Amino acid sequence: MRATEYQKVCYWTEQRDEAVTLRNIRTGAIGVSFGCTNEGETVQVRLENGELDSWERSECSETIH
Repeated sequence: MRATEYQKVCYWTEQRDEAVTLRNIRTGAIGVSFGCTNEGETVQVRLENGELDSWERSECSETIH
């Protein structure tokens, strides 16, 4: 994910309280965002099975449903 996409995901997640559906391009896992860590450029996601995870910006791709 490019820096501008990451910033958009973080804005929607943290400022608008709207989750963004993401795919981890390394593992193929799908999750919805619930937070961002700007210092480490990570996105906190809730996976489809309910588990929580943290993905680096470079591992993420926004999905369209």
